[in-house]
Amino acid sequence: MSKTIQFDDFTKVDIRVGTITEVNDFPEARTPAYQLTIDFGDLGVKKTSAQITTRYKKEDLLNKQILAIVNFPKKQIGKFMSECLVLGAADGGDVTLLNPEIPVKNGSTVS
Repeated sequence: MSKTIQFDDFTKVDIRVGTITEVNDFPEARTPAYQLTIDFGDLGVKKTSAQITTRYKKEDLLNKQILAIVNFPKKQIGKFMSECLVLGAADGGDVTLLNPEIPVKNGSTVS
């Protein structure tokens, strides 16, 4: 188990629901990855990269709702700027994306 945090620490993390609207290969990445464009409703559109190529095909990701942390600082990955962090469960070396059980409004908060 990781280090214990206070509830106030958790409340600082802004986790939102978004829909993947575009998926592109990311050949410059050191580890195989996709570049994702995600619609977060009123929060706007953000881009990120995700190392999920072994479990997901590009066409399976389009229009898929996911969970992401949207209040991290932007991070430069090669020539690409990541604006959020998609959440997934690590199962060995593969990642399974976390998503709502039923469709919800883009930008919905996770609490």
